[in-house]
Amino acid sequence: MRIVLLANNPDLYSNRRLIEAGEERGHSMQFLNIRQCYIRLDPSNPEVHYRGGEVLGPVDAVIPRIRPSVTFFGCAVTRQFESMGVEVLNSSKAIAASRDKLFASQEFVRCGLNTPITGFADSPLDTVDLIRMVGGAPLIVKLLEGAQGKGVVLAETDKAAESVINALQSLDANLLVQEFIKEAGGSDLRCFVVGGKVVAAIERRAAAGEYRANLHQGGTARAVQLEAAEKQLAIKACKALGLDVAGVDILRSHRGPLLLEVNSSPGLQGIETATGKDLAGMMIQKLERKLGWERPGMGGAAAAASA
Repeated sequence: MRIVLLANNPDLYSNRRLIEAGEERGHSMQFLNIRQCYIRLDPSNPEVHYRGGEVLGPVDAVIPRIRPSVTFFGCAVTRQFESMGVEVLNSSKAIAASRDKLFASQEFVRCGLNTPITGFADSPLDTVDLIRMVGGAPLIVKLLEGAQGKGVVLAETDKAAESVINALQSLDANLLVQEFIKEAGGSDLRCFVVGGKVVAAIERRAAAGEYRANLHQGGTARAVQLEAAEKQLAIKACKALGLDVAGVDILRSHRGPLLLEVNSSPGLQGIETATGKDLAGMMIQKLERKLGWERPGMGGAAAAASA
């Protein structure tokens, strides 16, 4: 198959691994920089062009790996491939849903999934009640556009929370206010889901003096066995947003597992290193199953066993 990896940086570990995994399984892999793509909207002949005027020929599948900063444009290019009948590993609709933290949280609640109590408001006049509705300080203030632990603030007092919320709202920033789960102890679970199955999981623990467990913020990771309820929560979260592949973040609390958020372009380095699993290969195999592709020389039973 000809598979396009739609991303920003070909040198990132995750992107290199996906290219390697695809080539190892006999596919023609091509990296495309999202920012260098542009599209022709034509009902009779839709096209994706690449910088320099190249018109992309037939493509079997696309793996979108879109940075939060280019979500709008990246989803537009992914949607163009979809309109041309190309299979994608995470649809543009699912990616957009996962990037809108408010919408995603509302979908989780609609589906009956357990999450930390979360509040959203537009006016500083509502700040005091917003703080009260999530149980007061300490609490988390989270920018809707944040990623990798950026744009997340721990407010330890009501006054501090009020100051942070009002300051951000004065800058027209959209934010969520969320209860702080103290018993999580600065750790969370990253569950890697492929095709409706949890294929790997790690516990991430925050660095000393830090409350965010993200590896990009200096956290550490170790492989972990999940409880059945944790696996089910991760799978249902992906189903709620329509994601084929995702990293699902969960907190362990006194009232059971709580869903934090879902990442539609999860990093591979930390979790592959900690678990020793070939997650890039599993992603390629998921694409193969979606397209009904069999490795050359393998019959149906052997191909099924390989997948």
